[in-house]
Amino acid sequence: MKHALIFDLDGTLVDSLDGIAASLNHALAASGLPTHSREAVRNFIGNGASVLIRRGAPADADDALFHTLEAAFKADYDLTWPSGTTAYAGLTSLLESLQDRGYLLAVLSNKPHPFTATIVAQIFPTIRFAMVLGQRPGIPHKPDPTGALEIANTLHLSPSDCTIIGDSTMDLETAHNAGMRAIAVTWGFHDRARLIAAGADHLVDEPAALSDLLE
Repeated sequence: MKHALIFDLDGTLVDSLDGIAASLNHALAASGLPTHSREAVRNFIGNGASVLIRRGAPADADDALFHTLEAAFKADYDLTWPSGTTAYAGLTSLLESLQDRGYLLAVLSNKPHPFTATIVAQIFPTIRFAMVLGQRPGIPHKPDPTGALEIANTLHLSPSDCTIIGDSTMDLETAHNAGMRAIAVTWGFHDRARLIAAGADHLVDEPAALSDLLE
């Protein structure tokens, strides 16, 4: 029986923290606003670009400033993301092994869809993803299960035949909301204690352990 593995992108497949932090700080500095440390930005990531901007902007920022910052962030990120985005060590070989073993592979991210599709295509050119979905207008972002269920339906699978793999509590909530198994990885942006508290079915510390778990 076929089984789908639905991966988060940022913090799960790719380490994108440096690129996101640089573009956020570029946008803030261009508006004369304080910037943030790499570690602070780490805690802003996971809910999409709009929430990233709201977390990084001053507390008294108005809607006009939010729109200005988001546009500046996206414009800079579109040009600079390759210099701050890399696959985590061992992920490409893991994905190649999983596809050879017959798993259907998919990506579901809260990153805007154009960025998601471009990054996946360029970072993982040898992987045949069955579906790649980023945040799209009119579609609620994770932890709403709409995207995950869309993947299952398109691949003609029941939710119980799908596993969501991610680094954040958002991914675990998405899996639970969709009726899918949840696997948390600890090499991303949320720490182990938060992942355990969020109810991960399994917790893995390195790609090799994920491969063994799925064996």
